[in-house]
Order: sequence, then structure tokens, then C-alpha cells
Amino acid sequence: MTVRCAFAAALPGWQGELTLEMPSGADIERVLLRAQDELSHRLGAQASAVLSLPVWQQGAVGIFGEICERSRKVAVGDRVELYLPLKVDPKAARRERAQRNQTEKGRNPLSRKPSRA
Repeated sequence: MTVRCAFAAALPGWQGELTLEMPSGADIERVLLRAQDELSHRLGAQASAVLSLPVWQQGAVGIFGEICERSRKVAVGDRVELYLPLKVDPKAARRERAQRNQTEKGRNPLSRKPSRA
């Protein structure tokens, strides 16, 4: 029996989703290996740049946005996702944007409370 699942990633050099047929009882690690094989056939000469990324061995993986272990078994209809690490901390980026909008007194003119009359 086979399990039909999907693999999705947004990697430098390739972004998209692949539909894969996996043997029953396959885990995420096997799905990643199968996705690498499929991408090597589809991308040809460009495959080495995409498949040499360390995220394939060390990156976080999940199913439908839920991070999980690579040993987790896939079920029919699952979408296995390979996640890249964040380049910028979202909190730090927000602080930087807020800092740029502050006045010399440390207030943000856009968030001023209305004056009471």
C-alpha cells in the first residue's frame, strides 16, 4: 500500500510543492530523501545548488505548519514542509521600525492619544 503526500519548501533556487507516492509506514526522513531525488531529476544542473543546502540535514521540518521530528510517520494527504531559519528576529525588526518612527522625546507621533477638550 502507498501513501500519497506532498512536500513543500521555499528554498533558494526552488520553491514549490511536490506530490509524492511513499510506501506505507514512511517517515519524514524518507519523504525528504524522495523529494531530493525528485528535485535532482527536475532541476538537472541546478540541482546541486539546491540539494547542497545544510537545511536538508539539519533544518526544521513539519506537517501543515506543526514542527515535528523527522521520525514521525506520514499519513495520507500530509504535506511535509522543510523550514529555513529566520534571517532576522521578528521582535528585533519591529523594534527597529518603531525606533525609526520615534520623535526626539521618545514618542511615536502616529500613536499619539487624542487630546481631551
